[in-house]
Amino acid sequence: MRVFTHALAFAAAALVLLVTFAPSSAEELTNDTVVPAAITQTVALKREQFQTSAQPQLTNEVLQAYVERRKQLDNFEGFDVPAPKAELTEAMLMGYIAKRQNQALDAIESVDISDKPALTASVLSSYVKADFVPTTKRVKLADGERLCLAQAIYHEARGESREGQLAVANVIINRAMSKKYPSTICGVVFQNADKGRYKCQFTFACDGRSDLGRERSAWNRSIKLAEDAFYEFQRGERPGVVPASVLFYHTTAVAPKWSHTFNRVAAIGSHVFYSTN
Repeated sequence: MRVFTHALAFAAAALVLLVTFAPSSAEELTNDTVVPAAITQTVALKREQFQTSAQPQLTNEVLQAYVERRKQLDNFEGFDVPAPKAELTEAMLMGYIAKRQNQALDAIESVDISDKPALTASVLSSYVKADFVPTTKRVKLADGERLCLAQAIYHEARGESREGQLAVANVIINRAMSKKYPSTICGVVFQNADKGRYKCQFTFACDGRSDLGRERSAWNRSIKLAEDAFYEFQRGERPGVVPASVLFYHTTAVAPKWSHTFNRVAAIGSHVFYSTN
């Protein structure tokens, strides 16, 4: 037993000596300062040569070349091809109101007034007294007219084909161009709507319900068709689906008494169209 005890003590002492004299670990060396090698004269010379070759010096010649190049770019006119001059016409001006396209500005800039003034005080005065309407007001009125037409197309014919919907818009435009009805789209669509429920020309206009469409796809299609039809109306034209004399229509589900009074012209989808005698 005593021999075993002495052997154990000797092993413990040897272990202490081994730990004491062992070299430091890698973690203990991480705090040592690492000094980079100095840049040699050859490396410094290479760097200087690279910088001087890649970055040219800013000289008067370089500045002058830059200025000349900028002048050439500023004066470039597309291979000297002159731009076509737009003609200022009433159709172009009305196109701005109907389609919100300001092409009239290009035409105004190209007007030649070198010989004499295109606008005089008397011309402007006569125009203001006759039919001057500010552009903002024209745009607002046009938006309202398109909305009225879109509402009529949606409520009267949203389930019809494109031809059937345009035919309904055609009748409304025919009425607006006729002396027998109001001269505006909204005036035609909402005629007699203030007389009471179901006493107007179009049922949806006085049924007490919202006039806006709830079916998104059908409503968007009505708006697009209304824009196209209204553009024709602004130019003094019509969709051309039914004749200009057609002022009435009804669905095939009813047979009003007045249908025997007028001339039947066409049947498109679920609508029958009539013209006056």
